[in-house]
Amino acid sequence: MDVSFSMPDRLVERLRDRWGDLSERVLQAVVADAYREEVLTLGEVREILGHSTRMESEQFLKDRGILLEMTEEELEEDARVAREARS
Repeated sequence: MDVSFSMPDRLVERLRDRWGDLSERVLQAVVADAYREEVLTLGEVREILGHSTRMESEQFLKDRGILLEMTEEELEEDARVAREARS
């Protein structure tokens, strides 16, 4: 799905000068807010942003001052992966 909105050109230029790719910046802001409000899971953040690892998604959220909220299933999966890695 594509989402679009309008903004005065003079503001677009100023924001683009500061942040670069505005489409990516807006996508990141929406994803971060959605995670913060528990609309998205960490896995969905990773999927939407195309991160190759969970740690990349965790760092993305940490950089924005967002604490990780993990479900019991996610904690169990992390523990399982850690046990397998030790074996």
